[in-house]
Amino acid sequence: MSTADRLTDALYGLGWGAVKKLPEPAAARLGDTIADLAWKRRGKGVQRLESNYARVVPDASPERLAELSRAGMRSYLRYWMESFRLPAWSPERIKGGFAPKGAHHLIDGLAAGKGVILALPHLANWDLAGAWVTTELNTPFTTVAERLKPETLYDRFVAYREGLGMEVLPHSGASAFGTLARRLRDGGLVCLVADRDLSASGVEVDFFGERARMPAGPALLAQQTGALLLPVTLWYDDSPVMQGNVHPAIEVPEAGTRAEKTAAMTQALADAFAGGIAEHPEDWHMLQRLWLADLDPAGAEGRA
Repeated sequence: MSTADRLTDALYGLGWGAVKKLPEPAAARLGDTIADLAWKRRGKGVQRLESNYARVVPDASPERLAELSRAGMRSYLRYWMESFRLPAWSPERIKGGFAPKGAHHLIDGLAAGKGVILALPHLANWDLAGAWVTTELNTPFTTVAERLKPETLYDRFVAYREGLGMEVLPHSGASAFGTLARRLRDGGLVCLVADRDLSASGVEVDFFGERARMPAGPALLAQQTGALLLPVTLWYDDSPVMQGNVHPAIEVPEAGTRAEKTAAMTQALADAFAGGIAEHPEDWHMLQRLWLADLDPAGAEGRA
């Protein structure tokens, strides 16, 4: 392991070990302080976040975009502070920390025994939403995680999420897909963060008026298993309670090839994500390139 990898792992270990011992108000203040420092430095992540917000709020002035990126960094650090502290939260704190609307779509779907896929963008705290599902609904679920470097950091994330009641699979293509399909055919629950394609073989969608690529997995799983596909959007307000919305199911089209059905369902998912992001852009933690124009150097030059 390189020196940089050891340092990264040590810093995350310090976060999980120290932050969860802080009183909640102190952790919140620490998160805001770190967020403001990072925002003032205007590193690549902050610049990318601001660039992404410019797509979401195209009529925003430079001053408005700066306000959004500062609020976005504070929201992002709130996610981290909460995540570091989640293993120490009581079941009552977890149950009271999330107030989703439309939860009946999930509850009824599980009761039907057909399997349910929850698909979320990088909004607010998806780990807290998952902990609420395992605690309030007493329902375990399966998810996938991108392999992080160093490997010890990936192991920390897996142990953390498994401690919250999640089954975590590595993001490794067909192997993970087959396991997810089996869980759904058994009537289980699968949760996937699905607004950024990690495979370079995703589905092109229209997203805030430009082309982007999102993973085909949620739509393919719904087609192959008969499971419900439910979009979920999350956001923070001024309270300690995260808000959310479980949207109605995205139906499998009756006509068309598998590729056509997958494209239509993924576009419907992107539209649901876009609605939630447009309402709460500061809670969308997308500090990476997403749109094809940014991923393709020629496209990026054209935009410039």
